[in-house]
Amino acid sequence: MSIVPTPIARQPWRMLIPLIGLVVFGSLVLYSAGAGDWNRYASSHLIRFGVFLTMAIVMTRFGRDLVRFAAYPGYAAVLVLLIAVDAIGFVGGGAQRWLDLGFMQLQPSELMKPAIVLVLARFYGDLPFGMIPTWRALLPAGMLIAAPMALVLLQPDLGTALAIGFGAVTVMFLAGLPLSWFIGAGAAAALIAPLAFFFGLHDYQRRRVFTFLDPESDPLGDGYHITQSKIAIGSGGLFGKGFGEGTQSHLAYLPEPHTDFVFATMAEEWGFAGGLFVLFVFAMILSWGLSVARRSTDRFAKLLAAGMTATIFFYVAINLMMVMGLAPVVGIPLPFLSHGGSSMMTNMICIGTLMMIDRWNRRAPRGSLSG
Repeated sequence: MSIVPTPIARQPWRMLIPLIGLVVFGSLVLYSAGAGDWNRYASSHLIRFGVFLTMAIVMTRFGRDLVRFAAYPGYAAVLVLLIAVDAIGFVGGGAQRWLDLGFMQLQPSELMKPAIVLVLARFYGDLPFGMIPTWRALLPAGMLIAAPMALVLLQPDLGTALAIGFGAVTVMFLAGLPLSWFIGAGAAAALIAPLAFFFGLHDYQRRRVFTFLDPESDPLGDGYHITQSKIAIGSGGLFGKGFGEGTQSHLAYLPEPHTDFVFATMAEEWGFAGGLFVLFVFAMILSWGLSVARRSTDRFAKLLAAGMTATIFFYVAINLMMVMGLAPVVGIPLPFLSHGGSSMMTNMICIGTLMMIDRWNRRAPRGSLSG
């Protein structure tokens, strides 16, 4: 008989141990970003992770039927919250993205990232295979995607809108929609892009694109963020300047060293080795998520697991590209390292969903694979 209680032994430690290590490492980076003040960023980071990890463990107890039933009502509820943001939302930093609940500032657009994956997994999980290459597979799903993306773009929040779209398109692609549809959509987007750039984006969003293309043209203005981030990452060298010895963040050269540019803060002090550690842990988490999707016993669970994994991947890929100057600055935090409750909540919902599906897989009878 094992001395470890069964509920503990059955947790997916292959993912949880690297994840916990990453969060602890992130708290050390945030401690340094807070100028050695543990209570400034690091303690709340660990507390939030503990709260949301508990939430994720509770989510593993949810049954398949309950989750399927909650897909459409959950999507509708988050959509109502997005409408409420447009009507009575709290304005901060020039954007209207939050609802002031008194005890916290809720950003409903973050909840839509897992909600859109859930509702599309339910939609395509119920759709007969024969209808996949027809308009019935495209039009309803397009309406489900367009409504929240439009509301988020009104806030305005281009980065979150793209994240919602990425998770949605991933589910649609894996559901088996014809490849020609995606090629056609890509071609149409390429044709519309110039018009969207000049007439659909706000001035600050257009400046971000120009800054991405040539950050050195205005190193003290619009290109300041990217320039300082590159300096911080490059100055770290192989093993970094040492814990607490970063100058870019401590001397306030690096903007947002605890949120969007936390990777630059880390790379300056921990160097290339620290960056490899972060990438390795993310690779372990994402590979585990894909393995959960592959082992899933029905189409709904497969699409849900793959979509949640894709959502985490989007956060990681866009943030790392952003801080290294490979993508425009769009305000996407780095999962489990950046300080912030909304992003931690979203990513832990994704983790909790994957843990839940992993439990479904382990409880499924052998040979029951379908869809």
